[in-house]
Amino acid sequence: MSHQLTLEQVTPRKSFLEKLALGGLLTLILAVLVASYISTDIDPFKLYDKRQNAFEYLFGRELNDTDKQAAMDQANRLPEIIAFEEAYQDIKAEYIASGKTVDTVAIQREAQKRATAHMATMSTAERSALVKEEYDRIADEKEGGYFPPETAWSHMKEYLSALIETVAIAIWGTLIAFIAAIPMAMFAAKNTLELMIQGDGIRQRIFRWFGQFAARRSLDFCRGFNEFVMALIFVAVIGLGPYAGVLALAIHTFGVLGKVFSEAIEQIEPGQVEAVTASGAGPAQIMAFSVIPQVMPLIVSYTLLRFESNVRSATILGFVGAGGIGFLMFDKINGYLYREVCTMMIMVILSVTLIDYMCGILRRRFV
Repeated sequence: MSHQLTLEQVTPRKSFLEKLALGGLLTLILAVLVASYISTDIDPFKLYDKRQNAFEYLFGRELNDTDKQAAMDQANRLPEIIAFEEAYQDIKAEYIASGKTVDTVAIQREAQKRATAHMATMSTAERSALVKEEYDRIADEKEGGYFPPETAWSHMKEYLSALIETVAIAIWGTLIAFIAAIPMAMFAAKNTLELMIQGDGIRQRIFRWFGQFAARRSLDFCRGFNEFVMALIFVAVIGLGPYAGVLALAIHTFGVLGKVFSEAIEQIEPGQVEAVTASGAGPAQIMAFSVIPQVMPLIVSYTLLRFESNVRSATILGFVGAGGIGFLMFDKINGYLYREVCTMMIMVILSVTLIDYMCGILRRRFV
C-alpha cells in the first residue's frame, strides 16, 4: 500500500502567530527599505538629467570666447613674469656675493627695470612661442576632462614606478596578514581550540571560552576600522611612505582573513580529524594533516581574492600619504591634471586585470 504525501504534510500550515510574526518582519524590512531610500536621496533620473555634466567632466568642455580671452590675457603676462623672476634671482645673488644687505624693495625695483629692458630686447618669435605654450596649457586646464589620457613616456615611467610600489604594498600587506591569520583562526575556531585545550573540566572550559572570545574580538577590532583610517593613523605615527600602507592593509586584512579561516575550520569534516586523532597524533599533527588540508582550497582562494582587493585599496591609501600610485594620483587631482589621473587609473585597472588572471592560474592549481 503506497502512502502519498499531501501538500500540507510537506509544507505544514503556519499558525496565526507565526503568520503575524512573519508579516511584522516583512513590514519592518519594507519600512527600513523605504526610509533608507528616502534618506539616501536615490533618484533614478538624476544621473540622466546631469548627463551633460558627466560628459563635460569626463571629456572636457568647449571653451567660450570669455574663457579664451582670459587664457590669452594670462598667457601674455608669462614672459614678463619670467623676465622679472630671472632678474630678481640674479640681483639677489649679486647682493649676496658682494656682501650687501638684502633689501627686498630695492631688489624688486631694480629687477623690474632689468625685466623691462629684457622684454624690449626679446624677439617677437620668442615671445609668441612662450605665449602660445602657456595659452595651450591654460586652455587645456580650463577644458578639463579625463580623455584623452596622458601618454608622454616621461610621465609613464614615473607612474609605472609608483604602480610597482603599490603592488609591493599589497603583496606585503596580504602576506603578513596571511601568516598571522592562520594561527589566530585556530584559536577563533571552536573545534581546533578543543584540540589545543583538551578536557571537560571547568578550568579547561573557561580557558577555551576566554581564548575563543579574545581571538574573535581581536579579529573584530582589526577589521572594524577601514584601511583608510588605519593608514591615517600610521602616517601620523611613522610618517609618510609605503610602510604605513603595508601596516594598514596587514591589520585590516588580518581581521578579515582570520574570521573567514576560522569559520571554514569550524565547517570541516570531523571524521578526518577523528581518524587522525585515533592514530595517536598530537594537536599540531592533527591540524597539519587533517585540518589545514581540508581548508586549504578556501584559504588559497580567499587570500588571492583579498590580494586583488588590496591592490585597489593600496591605491587609495596613497591619498593620505601611504605611498604608491595613489599619492601621485591625489597630487594630480589637486592640480586639476585629470588626463594624467586617467592614465594612472587605466594602469591600475590593467594591473588588477593582470593580477586577476595570474591569481586565477594559481587558484586552479590549489582549488
